[in-house]
Amino acid sequence: MALTLAEEFLLLAYDESSGRPLAGGTEINCGLAGSLLLELTLHGRVDLAHGRVAAIDRTPVGNPEVDTALDRIGDELKPRKADWWVRKLQGKELQRGLLDGLAQRGVLSEEQHRVLGLFPVQRFPERDPGPELAVRTRLADTLRGVQQADDRTAALLCLVHACRMDRKVFPDIDRGLVKRRMKEISDGAWAGKAVRSVIDSINAAVIAAVVAASTAGGAASG
Repeated sequence: MALTLAEEFLLLAYDESSGRPLAGGTEINCGLAGSLLLELTLHGRVDLAHGRVAAIDRTPVGNPEVDTALDRIGDELKPRKADWWVRKLQGKELQRGLLDGLAQRGVLSEEQHRVLGLFPVQRFPERDPGPELAVRTRLADTLRGVQQADDRTAALLCLVHACRMDRKVFPDIDRGLVKRRMKEISDGAWAGKAVRSVIDSINAAVIAAVVAASTAGGAASG
């Protein structure tokens, strides 16, 4: 089953049994927005022009969330920086659309629960563990050096790292190995120079958005 980077990221961000998120809302939302930009980059639909994201091919990719992002970028009156798009593309509608899509394809189940018997909440435990297992295996094999990093795998690994999800996604892999391999992969020649430039900018924007949101949250709570 072919999954987008956003779908792969979302599967990694949710517990397969309980259907609960494993990361905070900031990390997941920023990661999903970044994954849309990464997907469009790898499909050759967007590029960086003078440090700003611009649509260079508006042919639909074939995924509703990805194509909606492409339309928004193409319709914007002037090119915007990657961090602007990371803020603008995220939201409950994006995450819910991805969850609903995975549920419709039989990857997730949708369950209704009540907190304290009063407040309704929805959970999305896995119905078919195969797709997430395939993603985790691919990423783990790349970290362990069993296979070379291709552009999609490397982009997803860098995104997981940018969102501070390494420990939760790879709890059984030695921390030193993860840190060392992430640096090697980040510095490696797994994509062309132009594509790498865009991907690096997107991941930097995700990191900045996560840090900014975390700092704002900490200041508010203080």
